[in-house]
Amino acid sequence: MGSENFDSRAAEWDSDPDKVSRAQEVAAAILEAVPIEPSARLLEYGAGTGLVTQALRERVGPVVLADNSRGMRQVMQQKIDAGVLPDAEVWDLDLERDAVPDEQFDLVVTSLVLHHVRDLPTVLAGFAALLRPGGHVFVADLDREDGSFHQHDFDGHHGFDRAELAAALEQAGFSQVRVTDCTTLLKEGTPYSVFLATAQR
Repeated sequence: MGSENFDSRAAEWDSDPDKVSRAQEVAAAILEAVPIEPSARLLEYGAGTGLVTQALRERVGPVVLADNSRGMRQVMQQKIDAGVLPDAEVWDLDLERDAVPDEQFDLVVTSLVLHHVRDLPTVLAGFAALLRPGGHVFVADLDREDGSFHQHDFDGHHGFDRAELAAALEQAGFSQVRVTDCTTLLKEGTPYSVFLATAQR
């Protein structure tokens, strides 16, 4: 999963009110999907500047923010230092190439990340390995689109067919998979629908 493009955009990321409100909508959908214990340990994978975790911070326990972009990790660390994301930990992690850390979480959250992932089965298996039995994964991402969302040099997924992603989650060892509408992303005047997939380890 390439990080260079995100490195250059990290410092200005949170200045886009649409990104902030979308993260809040994803967080609200997660809180609506399953009951979450206030002690739950959360991993946000491909966390960017940590906006989704920021919206969830007061409702969960210890949090880890993982991203392979140095620029994004720097912004997250600045937020931790400023007390915006208190007691969070930051990881440099790319589950397509790195070993799965020997850690266990109650919740794994990823928002608009998996369409960038080339080796989806490996990453989903990594999520399963990182979750305690009974833990939940939440995947917010684009519905299948015509390729217009990423127009240049993009070798990821043009969104996902919901049934195909549900099947991939089941193959990775998850059960009770549910996919619901989450929000809409507007890019250059074109709306793209975003779903939330929820599954249990």
